Amino acid sequence: MRTFWNTTHGLHTLDQWQPNCWVQVTCPTADDSHYLQNELGIPDYFLDDIADTEERARYDYDDGWILIILRIPYVKEVKSRTPYTTIPLGIILKGEVCITVCNFETNLMIDFVTYQQKRGVGFTDSVDMVFRLFLSTAVWFLKRLKQINARIEGAKQHLDRKVDNADLIALSRLQDSLTYFATSIRGNETLLSKLKFKLPVDELDADLIEDVSIEMNQARETTGIYSNILESTMDTYANIINNNMSTVMKTLTIISMFLMVPTLVASLFGMNLRNGMEASPLGFFLAIILSIALTAIFWWYAKHKSWL
Repeated sequence: MRTFWNTTHGLHTLDQWQPNCWVQVTCPTADDSHYLQNELGIPDYFLDDIADTEERARYDYDDGWILIILRIPYVKEVKSRTPYTTIPLGIILKGEVCITVCNFETNLMIDFVTYQQKRGVGFTDSVDMVFRLFLSTAVWFLKRLKQINARIEGAKQHLDRKVDNADLIALSRLQDSLTYFATSIRGNETLLSKLKFKLPVDELDADLIEDVSIEMNQARETTGIYSNILESTMDTYANIINNNMSTVMKTLTIISMFLMVPTLVASLFGMNLRNGMEASPLGFFLAIILSIALTAIFWWYAKHKSWL
């Protein structure tokens, strides 16, 4: 789906392409790809690079065309090993052409359009729009990090009551998400530092870049903090599980040793050997009393050694 936006005085939709308008392409179809390549003339491999979900944040230049790939946060709607991940957002520039391409529908782009419409001032140029997308990306990384932190706290509350495999697996998946976030944020920061020298930046853009740098730095540090907290939490609960396992094994061992004493007595008196008690009517009771006495002695010894 493609949308044409007039960016001069706020964002207003257009029926067709006009010079210096913003072409927003979301989940491009075959018709969208054909239009971009044949009507606007963008290189076909640009779309292939943007479609690659593993594509890193980078800058490319080919025959006047500029490709900027930005990694943005994305929440998977279906159950997945990594509920929070990052996807590429492609920004294509050349003269009067300004295009964004994303193969997923994201809340970030919906919010970006809504916010810019509320501002009502539009963009000064395509470079201004690029850095505002960077700023929006940094802000949404922080929003998603708050959601991840809320999930971590929820899982910790459940684990405080009962150590459950489902909560531990959920924490492990969040750790994967934080790893993706940290990698993407570092890539975006590197890309931002390159664009300072690749794009025509004016004084207003410089101020915006400074704001973007602050937000990205905060997102990177927050990701590192949450990652360290999560790693420490996982280690703590792993130690708790090991400690609980040791306690259970100790208890079972003590029980086995208590049961071994009467079993040993019964085995000795049950052997086919003469012991003088075969014909005695008190033989059975003597074996019982001996078993109880030896078990009591063993219990006292275990208590004295703090085994219990």
